[in-house]
Amino acid sequence: MQHEQFMRRALELAALGTGAVAPNPLVGCVLVHDGEIIGEGWHQKYGEAHAEVNAIAAVQNPALLPYATLYVTLEPCAHFGKTPPCSLLIIEKGIKKVVVANIDPFPEVAGKGIAKLRAAGCEVITGVLEQEGRQLNRRFFTFQEQKRPYIVLKWAQSADGFMAPSKPGNYWISSEESKILTHRWRAIESGILVGAGTVLADDPALTTRLVAGPHPHRFVVEHPPFLSADWQVFDAAAPTTRLAVTEGQLAQQLPQLLEKVHQQGIQSLLVEGGQQLLLAFLEAGLWDEIRLFTAPHELGQGLSAPHIDKSYLIDCQTIGIDKLNIYMKQKS
Repeated sequence: MQHEQFMRRALELAALGTGAVAPNPLVGCVLVHDGEIIGEGWHQKYGEAHAEVNAIAAVQNPALLPYATLYVTLEPCAHFGKTPPCSLLIIEKGIKKVVVANIDPFPEVAGKGIAKLRAAGCEVITGVLEQEGRQLNRRFFTFQEQKRPYIVLKWAQSADGFMAPSKPGNYWISSEESKILTHRWRAIESGILVGAGTVLADDPALTTRLVAGPHPHRFVVEHPPFLSADWQVFDAAAPTTRLAVTEGQLAQQLPQLLEKVHQQGIQSLLVEGGQQLLLAFLEAGLWDEIRLFTAPHELGQGLSAPHIDKSYLIDCQTIGIDKLNIYMKQKS
């Protein structure tokens, strides 16, 4: 129970790096001596110090380190990347006990960090709050293990199940609060994907202009005739990649499209429509989360929203006047 208590704190710290460390995973670290936390830290920004480095630096009395237990949410790295290996630092500081939530699936680490620690005489305990750690780093694990981005489908619908009215045009179904939340999501996910029909109907910028945060890499699925470069999605605000498909059987083409997205290092993808693209992802079973806004008003007729198996529902929230349902395929 004590291991779980301190690992929960490490997971809380890790989450503070959300939106700032990708493509690195979220990592938190806690150092404990005689049941008291003597140092803690997290990976705060990509390219900067890792969680273990920050936690060790926060210890006011370094003489306690050989007698402390280090709790870390992900296996300490074993390779030289943008920073030196954390496993080497732990050994140099004389820390004799390390508790880990998850083994790192990244091939450059993948058990090598733990092996180095054990070879140096360090006791290593693994698997403490393992599922919670995988949930926190679900984007990273999906990218490494399934060789595709973590996929979040998002749309808004009216109370009677329509995504848009019958007449074409730019029409907002969800509330301003929901719109702002969507922009926060865009700042967290590495990429955002829409179809050419959405570009033609709405001319979206697909940026985070309503919140502080990085713009996602934009992807547009299109088939001939291709879109001109005059639309907002092709401006200089953020990079945009065109994904060409042949007309028809979009669901069968998605694995190849996602392979191209994966090759660009995009760990997570927010799919914002339109209807045909969302239905293709659902038909192919290529999704991990669905975030569905339902507005209180009805349209009477229009473009029907996809149907979702309610057994995947994990959370219900109220955002402004809207209801937000979150569905997840793999529940931790």
